[in-house]
Amino acid sequence: MYYLAPSILSADFSTLGNDIATVVAAGAEMIHLDVMDGRFVPNISFGAPVIASVRKVVNAVFDVHLMIEEPIRYLEDFRKAGADIITVHYESCSDVKATLKKIESFGLKVGLAISPDTSAEVIRPYLPMLDMVLVMSVYPGFGGQSFIEHCMPKIREVRKMADEQGMDELWIEVDGGIGAANIQSVIQAGANVCVAGSSVFRGNAAENVRKLKSLMTEGSPK
Repeated sequence: MYYLAPSILSADFSTLGNDIATVVAAGAEMIHLDVMDGRFVPNISFGAPVIASVRKVVNAVFDVHLMIEEPIRYLEDFRKAGADIITVHYESCSDVKATLKKIESFGLKVGLAISPDTSAEVIRPYLPMLDMVLVMSVYPGFGGQSFIEHCMPKIREVRKMADEQGMDELWIEVDGGIGAANIQSVIQAGANVCVAGSSVFRGNAAENVRKLKSLMTEGSPK
C-alpha cells in the first residue's frame, strides 16, 4: 500500500480546513504537519493549537513531523492535539531511545527522521522501535526545495535494513521535492509514503492528488 501525505506548509492558511478536506476527499490518506521551532531549523511554522483546530474538521491520519530541539518536551501536547504518527529527528534528540519510547507509550505510531547529510546507519539500532522512517530529501526547514538526488540510495539502504530484519510493515516516508517527475523513482527505491507540498497545493489540489496517487500505483515494483 502506498500513501500520499500532502504537506500543509504549502496550503493556504486562510482556508486551511477546506484545503485539507479537499485533498482528503481526492484520496490523500495522510496529512503531513511540519512543526518548526526556529532553533533546530531556521524557520518557525505552527504548533499544537493549529493541529488541534484542524483535527476537529478532518478525518485523516495526522502525520506530525517535529523539526524541533528536544521534542520529548512537547510530545504530550501533540498527542492531545490529535497526532496519529509523531516523527522526531535523530539529530534533534539527546536521548533518541527515550523519546521514541515516550511516543510509543501514547499508543501512537513512532517515526524517526534523518536529514540529508545523516547516514542511514544511525537508524539501525532503533529499527525495532519504529513504525516509520522518514528520509529527508531536502534540508529541513524550508518548503519548495529541489529533491537531493544523493538521498535516493539512502531510501534503498533503509528498505534493505528493514528487509534484513523482517520488518515488512515498516513505512518508509520521503519528504522533499517530490512531484510527478520523480515520485515513481522514489517508490521504486523502496518508499511507500510520499510527502508532497507545492506539487499538491500549487494549482488544482484535488487533481494533483489524483495524478500523484495514480503515478505511485503505476510505479510500484512488480
